[in-house]
Amino acid sequence: MASPLRMALTRIIIAMRRARDWLIAKTIFGVLRVISLFPADKAIALVDYLARRIGPLTSRHRLAMANLSRAYPEKTEAERHEIAIEMWGNMSRLAAEYVFLDQLFDYDPAATEAGRIEVDGIENFIRLRDTKKPFIVFTAHTGNFELLPIAAAAYELDVMALFRPPNNPYIAKRVLAARRTSRGHLVPSRAGAAFTLARRLESGGGVGMLVDQKFHKGEKTTFFGLEAHTNPLLAKLVRQYECDVYPARAIRLPDGRHRLVVEAPIEIPRRPDGKVDVAATAQLLNDKVEDWVREYPGQWQWFHDRWQIKYQLKALKISQSPK
Repeated sequence: MASPLRMALTRIIIAMRRARDWLIAKTIFGVLRVISLFPADKAIALVDYLARRIGPLTSRHRLAMANLSRAYPEKTEAERHEIAIEMWGNMSRLAAEYVFLDQLFDYDPAATEAGRIEVDGIENFIRLRDTKKPFIVFTAHTGNFELLPIAAAAYELDVMALFRPPNNPYIAKRVLAARRTSRGHLVPSRAGAAFTLARRLESGGGVGMLVDQKFHKGEKTTFFGLEAHTNPLLAKLVRQYECDVYPARAIRLPDGRHRLVVEAPIEIPRRPDGKVDVAATAQLLNDKVEDWVREYPGQWQWFHDRWQIKYQLKALKISQSPK
């Protein structure tokens, strides 16, 4: 049974974490309110400029550089640093663009002139809309991936997206509320999420998933030739509902423009008995995301602990601690 002193210390630690999260959230919200007062392009450019200088001073930058060192051992330290700097610019733009999404998203399927947003794979959007069968669209944290569900809505596609809330509960509450306004149905990634998605597919609807997130358990796969655990949920849903699977990604272009790409459905690996091979499907997702990242390495979020570096270091410290 926990002692009163330990319980009191636990409450103090929890209160301090909540205070820290609240302060961080208020700071971020304040910055976003300030930049919302400026013209979109100037505000986004300013945030990009600042992030490229502040990002390298953070602990997340050290994790990003460690990840880049593992993924690109053939590159020089200067080359990896350049990728990390571009990543900070991309991430800051993503945050700033969130404030101006309504202004930035000017894509109209019926427009005759090009705008900020261009779509590659319009025929696949139309196929998804017109084919009355369940489907899954998967993507990764590349470019401004937040634009994909808005583009889907432009084609009258109602996609239920699996959403992993930020660790900061105050930020998570604000982001979830904002996303619910105009970007389709969201399912927070927690207990019961899989059943919600399954019901959606069972009714013939569509599901969207990010597949490049850290996962402590799941299928043992490789990513950039390194062992990584991958969430098997997508493969298991396909096995149960035999739905088509479409890769989609967002690419950041020069001059504040974006290209949204919806590829043709991928062929799902099968076992000799015809059932979906869950492990091979998980690896196929990793291979697809790796191809995307290698093409535009500065547009992926390298500060994610995809290979569980921090988790491994923590386990090592525990195993080496005196008994």
